Amino acid sequence: MITLLKSATIIDAESPFNNQTKDILIVDGIIKEINDTITQKDNYTVVELDNLHVSNGWFDTSVSFGEPGYEERETVQNGLNVAAKSGFTAVAVNPNSNPIIDTKTAIEFIKNKATFSATNIYPIGALTQKSKGVEMAELYDMQQSGAIAFGDYNKPIENDNLLKVALLYAQNFDGLIFSFPKNNKIAGEGVANEGINSTKLGLKGIPSLAEELQIVRDLFLLEYTGGKLHIPTITTEKSVKLIKDAKKKGLNVSCSVAIHNLVLNDDELEGFEANKKVNPPLRTSKDSKALLKGLKDGTIDMITSDHNPIDIEEKKVEFSIAEDGTIGLESAFGALNTVLDIETIAKCLSDNPKKRFGAATSSINIDKKADLTLFNPNGNYNFSENEILSTSKNSIFLNKELKGKAYGIYNNEQLILNS
Repeated sequence: MITLLKSATIIDAESPFNNQTKDILIVDGIIKEINDTITQKDNYTVVELDNLHVSNGWFDTSVSFGEPGYEERETVQNGLNVAAKSGFTAVAVNPNSNPIIDTKTAIEFIKNKATFSATNIYPIGALTQKSKGVEMAELYDMQQSGAIAFGDYNKPIENDNLLKVALLYAQNFDGLIFSFPKNNKIAGEGVANEGINSTKLGLKGIPSLAEELQIVRDLFLLEYTGGKLHIPTITTEKSVKLIKDAKKKGLNVSCSVAIHNLVLNDDELEGFEANKKVNPPLRTSKDSKALLKGLKDGTIDMITSDHNPIDIEEKKVEFSIAEDGTIGLESAFGALNTVLDIETIAKCLSDNPKKRFGAATSSINIDKKADLTLFNPNGNYNFSENEILSTSKNSIFLNKELKGKAYGIYNNEQLILNS
């Protein structure tokens, strides 16, 4: 297969062609030529798109699909198709299916589902058996079968000693441990950020302390044990400072932030719309500004959509009893592009997560593997249900004005376009 990308602006800080508009010739998955103009031939698949930009393929480190067990929410096959058309050449899949992904057989099941996909799949194995937080799962066996990290999705590790042991044990095979930043005893039955809006609306609050206290504990344990720790989806100003200080001390810690926590805040709760009930919750505008600053100064390593399909039956209910979660793949770039420059987006959606998770990396250069995201950073539009490709429609960004769209990807010798 020979593919010619015409007049593509290259966004890749590691490439000698960075910020240049070039034609890119790809032969059997390898970039063979990058030039001002490349003459097309009859056997070429030619891609000419308005204001075409390309970057290294985006990698989302927190995606839920549902299969096995919740196929009505999303299957692996359709989820990967959604990811590809949303610009993602790789996704890390959370273990929150039924059964929980906590064995090597379950890891192999997920990987086999993606054998011929354009988007690479990296399973995250559960840290504890059935994600119950009691007994540690067989981490080494799962790692040997392809698990890229270990964590119980959106469930904190309440047992301090369990996290300590996990951090020590995983060092034997360079394993990456997730610790969800929430203290359940402090959070209680809260459903929204504790503050002016939760008080005004009569919603039980989740204080910032619930997140920050857990992060302090995690960092103390990491300092004691060593090892590699990842703290997903942080949301508060103080969390950014805690992680920044830990990195200055040399601790091997990384963190991510969900796109909706960068773009939206708890003012959104005014209408009690269940699609805006997420875990961790939307915080204040001050927190969002601190998160954006943390991305730009390198404290926060990566951005995730935290894509989590939920049945309509579990969202079309009273806010306080609705399931937490929002889909986010389709809206990811358009939302991010309203608050960040494309260089930072490319770095935090591609280079940083791939390096941290040990995923395959490449650069846009001659004789390199073509692992590319195609997108247009221009053009404002209203994000409607017509934009949603997922089986579930629970998007926090419905009816929001977004900017720019992903055209699709080229990866694994496949061109997938959102058209």
